[in-house]
Amino acid sequence: LQVQRAKRIALARATPTPASAPAPTAAAQANGPAAALHSAPPLPAVGAVPSFSHVFVIVMENHEYNSVIGNPAAPYTNGLVNSYGLATNYYGASHPSLPNYLALTAGSTVGIASDCTNCFVSATNIADQVEGSGRSWKAYMEDMPVPCYMGASSGNYAMKHNPFMYYNDIRNNAARCAAHVVPFTQFWVDMSSGHAPDFVWITPNMCNDTHDCPVGTGDAWLRSVVPTITGSAAFRNGGVLFITWDEGSTNAGCCSGSWGGHVATLVIAPNAISGFRSAVAENHYGLLRTIEDGFHLSHLGAAGWASNLPLREYFRN
Repeated sequence: LQVQRAKRIALARATPTPASAPAPTAAAQANGPAAALHSAPPLPAVGAVPSFSHVFVIVMENHEYNSVIGNPAAPYTNGLVNSYGLATNYYGASHPSLPNYLALTAGSTVGIASDCTNCFVSATNIADQVEGSGRSWKAYMEDMPVPCYMGASSGNYAMKHNPFMYYNDIRNNAARCAAHVVPFTQFWVDMSSGHAPDFVWITPNMCNDTHDCPVGTGDAWLRSVVPTITGSAAFRNGGVLFITWDEGSTNAGCCSGSWGGHVATLVIAPNAISGFRSAVAENHYGLLRTIEDGFHLSHLGAAGWASNLPLREYFRN
């Protein structure tokens, strides 16, 4: 453990080059070209991921890092960057959208390389882990017409951005699915009543996630939602919010098995280091690992690979 900690500190204090490492399995994808690095101040000594009382995850869509960070059309997002943590060397797992959502929730793309809507899988996922540990969870889907909606799309809702409807142990259990995979309108009810689940996943609609609309639209949506999270007792008392983008427009990658483009990821927590920017090479698998570590859960798939580091340097020890 001390050796691993020393290695992590040394890595955090350097400006790393995102390079391919040998993939642990033959199923791993080859890395794409590395993205340009960003300078960062020296990091403090890095400890373990802190325990989380609640985890909130918001996944935005289809923008490279430089199209969001520093963009005057996204003043709210960049204001969050100034107040909390920013991963400057973070990468999506694959292309197109769906494999990234599966990577974030199962630690694997499960062999899927498209936005298919009939490719259901039997794979242990973060919802299984959270529920199995006695914690509560919900996935809030903007514009989903009814709980556990089985259709591929409805208005600005798209199933390809809802990983939970691909897992057989959720979709084939009607009661479980309807209780946990719900329209985003339920988010306001749960938050206003003080009943935030321990694990909260939020997928904006196809416009508000910036898939079909400009960066400014997504920024305005975040402005309307994030304060409800950060103002809640669930967040203030040991919670954390991760905002990430599923993929970029390039094949840039890192960490063995990630080549989904260079994307921004924000780490927002009461104990986050204000204005902190990390140049450590990180990815969606490492984000899943971070959630699992904060909830004291085992690692799913590639979240357990040594090359996929948890996002732990963002927190004050």
